[in-house]
Amino acid sequence: MKFEILTLFPDMVQTVLATSIIGRAQTAGLIEVRCRQIRDYTTDKHRRTEDTLYGGGTGLLMTPQPICDCVEAALSESAEGERHRVIYMSPKGALLTQEKCAELAASYDRLILLCGHYEGVDQRALDECVDEEISIGDYVLTGGEIPACILVDAVSRLLDGVLACEESYTDESIASGLLECPHYTHPAVYRNREVPAVLLTGHHANIEKWRLEQSLELTRLRRPDLYDAYLKAHPPAPPKKRRSRSHPKVPADAGAPTEQQETTAPAAPQTPTEAE
Repeated sequence: MKFEILTLFPDMVQTVLATSIIGRAQTAGLIEVRCRQIRDYTTDKHRRTEDTLYGGGTGLLMTPQPICDCVEAALSESAEGERHRVIYMSPKGALLTQEKCAELAASYDRLILLCGHYEGVDQRALDECVDEEISIGDYVLTGGEIPACILVDAVSRLLDGVLACEESYTDESIASGLLECPHYTHPAVYRNREVPAVLLTGHHANIEKWRLEQSLELTRLRRPDLYDAYLKAHPPAPPKKRRSRSHPKVPADAGAPTEQQETTAPAAPQTPTEAE
C-alpha cells in the first residue's frame, strides 16, 4: 500500500510516521509513505498558496491552483491498473471508522491524502480533484496533517505483515464491535489491587467468558450506541425449551381384569400338617 500526503508541512508528517510500527513497516517495504510539498506547485512568484476569502471573513484560504497541480502530478505517476483514491481530511467529511479503514485497506493500492490548513481549501479544488472527504471527529484542528497520520496508521495496521498476527487488531476495541476488556500484567498485586482471579486459573474458556462479559459491560456503560448495535448484530439465542418427559399413554381400561382373568388372587398352597 502506498500513501501520498499532500501538505504544506511535510516535516510534521514524516516525524510521526517514521517511528514505531509504521516506521518499521516502511523499512520492511510493507508500506510506502511519501509527502509532497504543495508549495512546490504554486505559480505565484512569492510562492504563496493561500489568500483572503471572497465575501470577507477572518483568516486565509488555500488557493485551488497549487492543490490541483499537486494532485494531478501525483496521479500522473499512477501505475497501470492501480486502484487509488484522493481523500481530503476535513471535519465536514464522513467519520473515520474501523469499517472504513478496512474498506480502504482492501480496496485501494494508493491513498492520496490532501491536508488543508488555515481556513481550509477553496471549494473548487475539492470539486476538481477530491473523491471523498473524511473526518476523524467532531472537533477542529489547525491542519489536516495529524488526521492524515491517523488514517495512515489505522489503515496500515490492517495490512498483512504490519502487525505480528491478525488477532492483534481483530480482538481490539471497536474492531470486534465492543470496547476492549481490561488487561493485566505482572505483578499479580500492585498497591493492593489484585489481578482478577479468573485470569490466574489458566482455564481458557472461563477467561474468554470473563473477557466478553467485561467488554459487554464496559460498552454498555461508555458507548451505548455501540452496545445497541452489537446486540442487533448478535441477538441473544432464545432460551431452550424444556422437554417434558413423555410417558406412554395408558389405556383407560388398562389393568382391569378380562373375562378370562380371575378377579381374585389364587389361594396360597396349603402346607402339610403333622397329622398327614
